[in-house]
Amino acid sequence: MVRHSPRTWRDVTGAASAPLIVTAELPPDLHRWATRLRTAHYPPERNVLEAHVTLFHVLPPSAENEVRDELAAAAARYAPPAARLEGILPLGEGTALRLFSPAMLMLREELAARFHGLLTAQDAHQPRLHVTIQNKVPVRAARELQRTLAAEIEPRGFSFPALALYYYRGGPWEFVKRWPFRGKNRG
Repeated sequence: MVRHSPRTWRDVTGAASAPLIVTAELPPDLHRWATRLRTAHYPPERNVLEAHVTLFHVLPPSAENEVRDELAAAAARYAPPAARLEGILPLGEGTALRLFSPAMLMLREELAARFHGLLTAQDAHQPRLHVTIQNKVPVRAARELQRTLAAEIEPRGFSFPALALYYYRGGPWEFVKRWPFRGKNRG
């Protein structure tokens, strides 16, 4: 999820010049909580997004129809992938929530194979699933937050409810479409 006005929650097509971003949506309660953490700890001048889990950072706009088709097919095949909030993930000059989800990584690997030749170096390797709640701060500040949150965060299970697609236009992402998981296997 990203910051947006209500009118941007629509299926927009034809934005051929904007790179594409694919995310796994968090359940509403976890999304709200992680967004509150992000709002409290992310440098405000750089915080233009709500909490999110990025699966692909940059896909070419020319592949939009293919990306849409693949996301729709994956959501139809997969049950909501099981996941677990594990704790804190240090990012050097930032802090993230560490997520564990073999099912989501398997789905992402399938998508990466289908997007072969379209992936940037950043997207070509398997990611560490996470939600960034702080970035581009002094290392000392990041470590302080990590110590504080490590004592507060309780591991918990959840399921990813959907995949989502966004356009990247240099600031807040522009929502394109979401595909709820509705399959019966591999969740």
